[in-house]
Amino acid sequence: MDHVLEETSFPGSPNQTDGQLIERVAHNHNSFDVTETVTLMKRIVLFLATNLAVVLVLGIVANILGLNRFLTANGLNLTALLGFALVMGFGGAIISLLMSKPIAKWSSGVQVINDSTDPTHAWIVNTVKRFADKAQIGMPEVGLYEGEPNAFATGAFKNSALVAVSTGLLQSMTREEVEAVIGHEVAHVANGDMVTMTLIQGVMNTFVIFISRIVGYFVDKVVLRNQSDGPGIGYYATTIIMDLLLGVLAAIIVAWFSRQREFRADAGAAELMGNKQPMINALARLGGLTPGELPQSVKAMGIGGKMGSLFSTHPPMEQRIQALRDAA
Repeated sequence: MDHVLEETSFPGSPNQTDGQLIERVAHNHNSFDVTETVTLMKRIVLFLATNLAVVLVLGIVANILGLNRFLTANGLNLTALLGFALVMGFGGAIISLLMSKPIAKWSSGVQVINDSTDPTHAWIVNTVKRFADKAQIGMPEVGLYEGEPNAFATGAFKNSALVAVSTGLLQSMTREEVEAVIGHEVAHVANGDMVTMTLIQGVMNTFVIFISRIVGYFVDKVVLRNQSDGPGIGYYATTIIMDLLLGVLAAIIVAWFSRQREFRADAGAAELMGNKQPMINALARLGGLTPGELPQSVKAMGIGGKMGSLFSTHPPMEQRIQALRDAA
């Protein structure tokens, strides 16, 4: 059963002190644990079901267009292979982008609060509106969800995005810091980061699919000397291995672009706030907190260790803070 917050969950006044706000929005930590577990299971099921559906749909499209018949008796049809790679690579990325907002809402139990009369809800909505107007984008949907400290922005279009914050974020931060985090998410929307990352992911997917099948064909026909008209075990084994290896390389490249995006969003938040100190304070506070899980489509991968940093979508907090301090 979805856990949806009632509007009365956040009584209070926009003029109340930060301490009063934190006290009045505090939830029992055990309820967070239960909610996070249920939400995580929902996300896993939804992620698997969605990806299976996307693969099936794209497979049918490729079959109808004849793009999956790139292996012929005369050799490898590179034109058909490129078409197949483009459909599978960009198709999955674009479908995921188009579905990102409803999936994020459902999997996180987001309550849209744009029309709420609750004073705290109204403060959050007004903050988003102020930043959206300043960034010259359409007013996003504003959401609230129960969970540990985090926030996200998603959506396929700048003028119909979703900006959501967690109850844990409100509990853990001052109002000024929360506003800085909201500014960061609005900056993501204004910068078109969701579309940019989708295009980069599409290019990487296409690259992986195209190259892995060329290498698989070469190994099968040249190295292993398969003389049959159809592909042999060497093709399939090599393709799978190359998909995995090139997929790792693609993930590193996508993560690098994502980290640059975070620096720009931090700077964007400072510009929207008219002061970089609140964003610095928010990052410093987040550095000492355990961020809550997010839907896969907007999730930040924080893998520890030297190698893990290559796959992280967010730079270390220290680097982000230093970048803001060094900014003019």
